Amino acid sequence: MNLHWSVGPGRPATLVAPHQPGTEEALAWLAAAHDALRAGLREHGAVYIRGLPVHSAETFAQVRDVLLPQHSTHRETATPRGDLGHDARTTTNPPAGQSIRTHNENSYALTFPGLLLFGCLTAPEQGGATPVADCRSVLRYLPSHLVDRMRTYGWLLTRTYSDRLSANWRSAFGTDSPAEVERYCAENLIACDWRADGGLRTRRLRPGVVRHPETGEEVWFNHMAFWNEWSLDEKAREILVDELGHAGLPFHTGFGDGLPLTRGELYTISAAYEAATVRRAWEPGDLMLVDNIRSAHGRDPFRGDRRIMVATGAPVALADCRPAVEPAAAPFPAPTRMAA
Repeated sequence: MNLHWSVGPGRPATLVAPHQPGTEEALAWLAAAHDALRAGLREHGAVYIRGLPVHSAETFAQVRDVLLPQHSTHRETATPRGDLGHDARTTTNPPAGQSIRTHNENSYALTFPGLLLFGCLTAPEQGGATPVADCRSVLRYLPSHLVDRMRTYGWLLTRTYSDRLSANWRSAFGTDSPAEVERYCAENLIACDWRADGGLRTRRLRPGVVRHPETGEEVWFNHMAFWNEWSLDEKAREILVDELGHAGLPFHTGFGDGLPLTRGELYTISAAYEAATVRRAWEPGDLMLVDNIRSAHGRDPFRGDRRIMVATGAPVALADCRPAVEPAAAPFPAPTRMAA
């Protein structure tokens, strides 16, 4: 089957599907077009499909089972997702006026989804696009010294789970058992440290540059800017640092050599993402299929009601992506001592 993709400056590749009178016909068309859709995805990294009758969680779940027959699980959650039934979930929903920084889903894990599927139930009045960035281009737009540093050292992620200002470990790991958390961390190369107040800190080293397992292309693949303290609203950052200290922030990232990411470096990375980004306003029934290694995604601020569903599938092992740095559990830095 040949498909005609519309591609314009600043816009993702978009396909207007032929009219389908009902769900059964739409699912049959998607099944027949599956190979052609995957070919478009390999070429463009993210593709919109417009015009299909996908207006309920049940229908989205049926589409998911056609396009992503191998589902993937999600542990170590940071924010809750709404459950719409049929194992269909909404995207994470911070306040409408906030953006969600561009990132690759679960880039900090040893196994992550290779494909993402988004679907629009309700389009917002204004804004609210799900922008996608070509991670090959991000790599090209970044200055060589940052890329070389990431290739050489990777990046560090420290998470602090508590009942006060972040997700607690029970909801994040889906268990009430500390022993199960410790077992999960050991299996997934994550250092863990139980705090006196019952909270938990974890720390890991991960590569920030990997190669696509199918094409061999090198990509920028990480959450370093996403979870860095300089990504926080300035007032919120000051309050959190004053209350918790840098070591107690819910998320903290830096390069694997132990040096922090500076504010200027964060701006440089953000500019590279934006230069590589395309976006399209949602319409009800729209689908977007995303190669999670080739493309990062985010969310624009919006006004009005917005309900976007998401599914993940086609899990990929980090080991199959020829990581520039081997993943490891990272030791916690020793407390800083004041001179006598």
